Amino acid sequence: MPYSSNMTYRVQLISGDESIRAIYKPKDGERPLWDFPPGLHKREAAAYELALAMGIPFIPPTIIRNGPFGEGSFQLYIDAIHEEHYFTLFEKRPELHDRFREIAVFDFVANNTDRKSGHVLIDKQDAIWGIDQGLCFSSQFKLRTVIWEFGGEQIDTNLVAAITAIRDNPPCEITNLLSEAEAEALVQRCTWVCDRGVLPIDASGHRYPWPLV
Repeated sequence: MPYSSNMTYRVQLISGDESIRAIYKPKDGERPLWDFPPGLHKREAAAYELALAMGIPFIPPTIIRNGPFGEGSFQLYIDAIHEEHYFTLFEKRPELHDRFREIAVFDFVANNTDRKSGHVLIDKQDAIWGIDQGLCFSSQFKLRTVIWEFGGEQIDTNLVAAITAIRDNPPCEITNLLSEAEAEALVQRCTWVCDRGVLPIDASGHRYPWPLV
């Protein structure tokens, strides 16, 4: 895949007469980062599991398997309309704003440091998807996202209930992919949401990723 910071491949997964396209991100193809340990592929899988636990399955199905370049994440390839992204959709499609609110809550709970506008996709069936969640779950709070338009709004009660359940009993499908400190920080962020019930506000105006798209 062009323009990727790390080794990223579109692959074909074949089982008998059936096949699907997927995005393969091998661990050994990751560029070293000063603020994240190796193993971003595990964070991709943990993000998928977190979205499921929150009841907002907007992340394409993601698993960890061995591939041609070793262990990595395999995520269902989304045949997206690439001319569209969060900024264009926010302006033109107000009926999608509730989904964007859900993604904003997810990004806070997951501590996503890299929610660019281009990481929000729409497919030809009008479904919204979120990709590139490898830079999530740091034990240090470092949220960076382009979705700040809903700050201060009440979070849907069903979503708060799902986050409460995660706080009280963190799924092992998530915590097994994180360090102990990262799992504890996840619970703390869930507690913040449960106690306040609103989307956070970026008072600093600096919590944006770069580039924005």
